[in-house]
Amino acid sequence: MDVPELLESASLLVPEETATENDITVRDIWDYLVHDEWEIALGLLEELGDARSLPLAFWEKLAEAAVQLRLERSAAWCHWRCSEIRNGVIRADLTLRPASEARRTTPISGAGVLRPMWDIGLLSPTGGRAVSIAWLWVENMPMLEPGGQATVRLVPLTPSHWTHVQPGQQITMHEDRTVGGTAVILEVHRPATAMPTG
Repeated sequence: MDVPELLESASLLVPEETATENDITVRDIWDYLVHDEWEIALGLLEELGDARSLPLAFWEKLAEAAVQLRLERSAAWCHWRCSEIRNGVIRADLTLRPASEARRTTPISGAGVLRPMWDIGLLSPTGGRAVSIAWLWVENMPMLEPGGQATVRLVPLTPSHWTHVQPGQQITMHEDRTVGGTAVILEVHRPATAMPTG
């Protein structure tokens, strides 16, 4: 499919009553599609998807359109949302340790490239601490500096490890044996049970 077909197909998966914070609806997006304003239409469809839970096929179509339009950040975000549907997502407030107290001295990318280990309270068969890996996306920031604080989205590599995690729980981030940051869980969304694709 080409970009207009992908965007049209994705827009058909959005219920008519869905609106962005600025009251933009699918009808408004069709106006942009008619005038070949594909980048604007893509951005607005992303906003509609963030306002409501939409199927995996919606995000897959947006991801493909973003790739064809060479919009790297949008493509990364849409692929990320596909991962959230497949693996679940945990939102948390993360505070990184300052560079003077941790191994990391450079900012971390906000776009879902880092896959740190997390101490989420699991124990190994020998009774020691066990960690679980989750990808990290920083909301509304391109990077997070050492010592910085932000709301993050975590996509577990192994969702079954995270079933006991609850809002209010504190977990720690590790890139090695030392603690790199501390997070407090805000929301937990389990993986989608049915994953239809388009």
